Amino acid sequence: MKKYILIFLCLITVSGSFAQMQDFKFKFYGQIRTDFYYNSRANEETVDGLFYMYPKDKVRDPEGNDLTSTPNSNFYTLYSRLGVDVAGPKLGTAKTSAKVEVDFRGTGTSYSVIRLRHAYLNLDWGKSALLLGQNWHPLFGDVSPQILNLSVGAPFQPFSRAPQIRYRYTNKNFQLTGAAVWQSQYTSQGPEGKTHKYLKQSCIPEIYLGLDYKSKQLQAGVGIEMLSLKPRTEAILHHYFTDPYTGYMHSMETTFKVDERITTLSYEAHVKYTNKDWFIGAKSVLGSNLTQASGLGGFGIKSVNEQTGEQEYTPIRFSSSWFNVVYGQKWKPGIFVGYAKNLGTSDALYAPKGNDAKLYGTGTDLNQLVTAGAELTYNVPHWKFGLEYTLSSAWYGSLNTSNGKIQDTHAVCNNRIVAVAMFMF
Repeated sequence: MKKYILIFLCLITVSGSFAQMQDFKFKFYGQIRTDFYYNSRANEETVDGLFYMYPKDKVRDPEGNDLTSTPNSNFYTLYSRLGVDVAGPKLGTAKTSAKVEVDFRGTGTSYSVIRLRHAYLNLDWGKSALLLGQNWHPLFGDVSPQILNLSVGAPFQPFSRAPQIRYRYTNKNFQLTGAAVWQSQYTSQGPEGKTHKYLKQSCIPEIYLGLDYKSKQLQAGVGIEMLSLKPRTEAILHHYFTDPYTGYMHSMETTFKVDERITTLSYEAHVKYTNKDWFIGAKSVLGSNLTQASGLGGFGIKSVNEQTGEQEYTPIRFSSSWFNVVYGQKWKPGIFVGYAKNLGTSDALYAPKGNDAKLYGTGTDLNQLVTAGAELTYNVPHWKFGLEYTLSSAWYGSLNTSNGKIQDTHAVCNNRIVAVAMFMF
């Protein structure tokens, strides 16, 4: 008898759960992705070379040999992923939906562990929609290159997924986007390296405003982004004095509370044309301190208060653009070209006698960067195989402290090959 009561209770529980879930629709999806890459030299990169940026500068040993010219290669499956799209019951007049997606990229130097890619909920009232959670950064947006490299065009293309509150209003072919963005896995560079601490101390989220025109085949738009960081809240000054009795030199530290902030504006424009055979896309970014979006640049010190150690900062501005064309359905050849130029700083940099100017960022010693690539992919339902070749040339040089530009440059080149096999379900 007890056995039948237990079965009955289980059936009630299952049927009750099923009844509660009748208003939900679930779509599970995922992919198994394998990546092989080869580089002709060492590069600025993350994820042990999977997220590729640009070639490192030459470093000479005493005999003149370039220490960074050693080739490297590897094979990974870290970007295999699983996800679920959820359509839920209405909340008032709003349609509800959600997404959760993970891969095995890990963080830092911890690979092959689960990482959260997307996790957000969305309320859709028809013309307007509100998204809460982690999704693509608005600067990444709906226009990005179709290439095999996992960096998806970075550092020319902003690349980041971030916690955000995003509102969109759509009227006919026009779409207005406003977002408040925070930092989690992709963070800003600063005095303590890459950390979300500078934005956390700021108490002001990153702000984005964008306007798009959308038709069936064409999308074009512009956007503006504001980022306000507090690099430090404390400054440590070192004082040196000589003991009059022993003659020895001593040092003493004094900590001052400081109120430092750097606020920057960045601008972007994008366009995309698609039909059954063609993808043509382009984006141009005038960026100031976009290191949280895998961009080049950062900021430098322009003045120092000698009494308290409080510093003022000036942004390093970079112009970055890319162009991408892909044609076909089953066999799809494509080309990608990216160009970035260091435009220097807004103000002269602080460089005390006998010391170099202090910069925080990515590619702060680059004058310009050029990348050109070609790929061929074979696409059938649930499968994709591809091969891509990329040539990158980075021009390094010395810093001009009067304007933050890089001069007396020399080029460094890297040849990169990527092979990909994917099974999608």
